[in-house]
Amino acid sequence: MDSFIKRFKTNPWLLIIVIFLLGAVSYKYLSAFLADRELNISNNRWDKLLLVLSQVDKNYVDTVNYKEITEQSIPYILEKLDPHSVYLAPEELKSADEQLQGNFDGIGIQFNVPNDSAVVINVIPGGPSERAGILSGDRLVRVNGEIVAGVKMNQDSLVSRLRGKSGSMVKVDVKRYGVKELVSFDIKRDKIPVKSVDVAYMINDTLGYIKLSKFTRTSHNEFMESILKLRKEGMKSLVFDLRGNSGGYLDQALLLSNEFLNKGDLIVYMKGTHRPRQDFHADNTGKCRDISLKVIIDEGSASSSEIFAGAIQDNDRGIIVGRRSFGKGLVQEPIYFSDNSGIRLTVARFYTPTGRSIQKPYDKNYREDILERYRHGEMMNADSIRKNDSLIYTTPKGKIVYGGGGITPDIFVPVDTSGINQFFVSVSNMGMTFRFSARMADEYRQALNKIKSMNELNKFFSEINFEQRFLSYAKSNGISPRKGEWEESRELINNHIRAFIGRYTPLDDNAFYPILLELDNMVLAAIGQ
Repeated sequence: MDSFIKRFKTNPWLLIIVIFLLGAVSYKYLSAFLADRELNISNNRWDKLLLVLSQVDKNYVDTVNYKEITEQSIPYILEKLDPHSVYLAPEELKSADEQLQGNFDGIGIQFNVPNDSAVVINVIPGGPSERAGILSGDRLVRVNGEIVAGVKMNQDSLVSRLRGKSGSMVKVDVKRYGVKELVSFDIKRDKIPVKSVDVAYMINDTLGYIKLSKFTRTSHNEFMESILKLRKEGMKSLVFDLRGNSGGYLDQALLLSNEFLNKGDLIVYMKGTHRPRQDFHADNTGKCRDISLKVIIDEGSASSSEIFAGAIQDNDRGIIVGRRSFGKGLVQEPIYFSDNSGIRLTVARFYTPTGRSIQKPYDKNYREDILERYRHGEMMNADSIRKNDSLIYTTPKGKIVYGGGGITPDIFVPVDTSGINQFFVSVSNMGMTFRFSARMADEYRQALNKIKSMNELNKFFSEINFEQRFLSYAKSNGISPRKGEWEESRELINNHIRAFIGRYTPLDDNAFYPILLELDNMVLAAIGQ
């Protein structure tokens, strides 16, 4: 066996180079190339690839940069399989795993960058920054001596400078409101928890609301802690918001579904060519079986979100509100390599309890599917949702549900365009509500830091006149509403400003979301049903 084949057996990734070659050489000429050299191809499916790689290794005119070609070619290979089999280089894999594991190494702050400088909006309780003395409202000026304010540094670059190995040190210089000189901190990085429950609060005396942003290793525990908190506050019914939740760990979706279903209820099943059918059933240990449930989904809800929504809908356990979900029903299995890279390889498909495939067709327009939904009116009208009459299924109580990709809601809610006009679009495109809110937070820092409840926050808003100040601020930036535009968009813009300012208080997301959701047509639809 020649040297290349031996190398391939110890370095299987070399196989990927063939994709690079096949992109430039047609099958016809490749066959002739092999035939001319009297190379035999057996029935082994990989023989031709090995032969091509062998010829490259022995005969190619220049030295082959195997690593570079491999890194460029692996994504191409997986892309030809399906849209969700992906290759992750070491840094990408680390970042992806951190998001799903529920923690990362860092200093424990959340910040926004409203005007070319990062403003701390939240210090994670018990984290390194809180222990060091960083406060909400501090502006980051230097990190390890490097200027990071006023230099148009993007957020990802700043994050990479703040994060690092647990136990390592980072020096941060901040500008603090009311303090003339910069304040310096030496912070020891540590494990920082990443929450997946964005917010949990009571909408009214008996209706609770929980928003889950992703399915991480800690999602079930976070959810149940939220349920316990809301039960103590009188919750009998729940609005569970999965909008924009692109999924995550399967076991977390199963655990959450199990909390609401009865013994023996099928949650989901999966099967593939190399994976025999596997069913997942509820075991009757769920602690939320007495809670009335409404689940909100949209076109950004995918994978584990769709498993949960499908299980609830197909078992007639709750009402699904919103718009048709993304349609990602392919099961990815992680495979890790010794260089700390890895792949997420599709090994099976998910099916809801009635037998519906969650996965939408992945044809040439797969990447433009959401845009196509807008084009043919699906985002505005339930009648425009494309349904496949050959894929009709029936729930135990006789409700008709459709296969063909994604979960179609029981109650359709269109995209809300109320209050949106040219003035609103202009100020939004320039981030003015966000930047104005940061300015107001700076001016009222001391008062905002003392706010501990929504009643106190609403009292604060009633005592300041930010409407006229915002209009003056917009005008100073070259934008003024035309006749009737302010009256049309006033409520929406004020809502956004109040929500953003609320985030600069100790309430953080517990102010941001309740304010923002006051005008949310999906939440209002769920409350009204």
